Amino acid sequence: MKKADIGIIGMEVMGRNLALNFERNGYTVCVFNRTGEKTKAFVETQGKGKNIIPTYELSDFVANLEKPRKIMLMVKEGQPVDDFISKLVPLIDKGDLIIDGGNSFFKDTIRRYKDLTDKGILFIGTGVSGGEEGALKGPAIMPGGHFDGYKLVEEMFQKISAKAYDGQPCVTFIGPDGAGHYVKMVHNGIEYGDMQLIGECCWFFKNGFGMSSGEIAEIMTEWNGEKDILRSYLIQITGDLMKEKHKIKENEYLVDIVADITRMKGTGTWTVQSALELLVPVPTIASAVFSREMSQDKDIRLQISSLLKLDVKEKFKGSKKNIIKIAHDALYIAKISSYAQGLALLKAASDFYKWDLKLGEIAKIWRAGCIIRAQFLDEITKAYIENPQLPNLLVDKNFSEFIIKNIKKLAKFIEIAHKAGVPVPAFANSYDYILQITSPVMFSAQVSALQRDYFGAHGYFKLKGIDNPEILKTDDGKDREFHTEWLIEGRPEKEVTK
Repeated sequence: MKKADIGIIGMEVMGRNLALNFERNGYTVCVFNRTGEKTKAFVETQGKGKNIIPTYELSDFVANLEKPRKIMLMVKEGQPVDDFISKLVPLIDKGDLIIDGGNSFFKDTIRRYKDLTDKGILFIGTGVSGGEEGALKGPAIMPGGHFDGYKLVEEMFQKISAKAYDGQPCVTFIGPDGAGHYVKMVHNGIEYGDMQLIGECCWFFKNGFGMSSGEIAEIMTEWNGEKDILRSYLIQITGDLMKEKHKIKENEYLVDIVADITRMKGTGTWTVQSALELLVPVPTIASAVFSREMSQDKDIRLQISSLLKLDVKEKFKGSKKNIIKIAHDALYIAKISSYAQGLALLKAASDFYKWDLKLGEIAKIWRAGCIIRAQFLDEITKAYIENPQLPNLLVDKNFSEFIIKNIKKLAKFIEIAHKAGVPVPAFANSYDYILQITSPVMFSAQVSALQRDYFGAHGYFKLKGIDNPEILKTDDGKDREFHTEWLIEGRPEKEVTK
């Protein structure tokens, strides 16, 4: 019997759909699940009559794979991944490849990469984005780890991946050890920001204008027009889901009776944690994570809303059509800001972990298949291909010109949303990020620097002058540090030498 080109462990929906995707593209697939019932159910339904080999013992699974073996784990992140790796290692040979296709924490991937390298086994931690549909029809794929391992499956990944409008496969080798899972993690963080921004926009339309969910759906559908700058998968599905009617009460929309609780699996939190470690501000993404956390405090929100009744809503006055246009452009600027934050984090991680990430190539493979696929990713791709050393997405000419021309619309949208009593933390943080990163001097930071020196003698740096915002340097190029003796009469200042 012909052996399988690739094996997949894990027969939940992502594993099953990837198996069908590989098989549809001409490959024989061997499958295994910890509980054999799921394997049996799969091959008797979706996998029936296809080039899929079911196995019920791990040793049989390994024996049915062509050498060098290529094994893809589609199991829950954490201990299940370690458990399967430990079981596989005694059964496979040096030069065989293990692929972790789940949403593993990148530091776990780095650890596994090192462990398997020592054993002579190839390993790639691979981010797969696109959900159930993407896994079946073509996801965006972000593999990182051993380059030799990637070459073993490069053609296979290219065939099963999504294809952008220009026919380019949405997969590229990301970098060594944990690079692939890190990029997928930040992708998900950006996804959090995108979803929160769209949700805040819809909330404003509902509470500020009193629009029905069906009316909001029409706006989202219009914004997903073929040539619209907001055209994206998330805008598309928002337009679709907002018009879905209640199955029992025909005059009610499903979204209006869905509980206001957004769960999360952890990748957004990991993104914010990594940003804190690397000292990279990602306020829009952080606000999206915090908003999901707030949504889960349903009981306390119900309690406080009955005790603390705020009178903050003002009746809207003005042109509804004009405000919708303002919201459109505000959303685009906020989206640019959010992506700029995520890409800045990727750049910092690339430098810190020595991954040599190609931001243009990463944006390019996000153009199709993945959840954040959007028309403006073409512009991001061009920006980083034209200038790989771009200090921040905001300074790319195409984006900066739009921001300069329309930034006041973002400020206006935040103002009118607050007047309507609608919180818009993602919009506000996107706006403030732009204001802060374009400030040559942050006076709040000057005040804080002296506060720290006053109560803790932490020292402070100086500018070259009131009209010169550059840092005062020593002759050998180091920042000059000072301390004021705040509690001594006359408050003498001295230079700190280290």
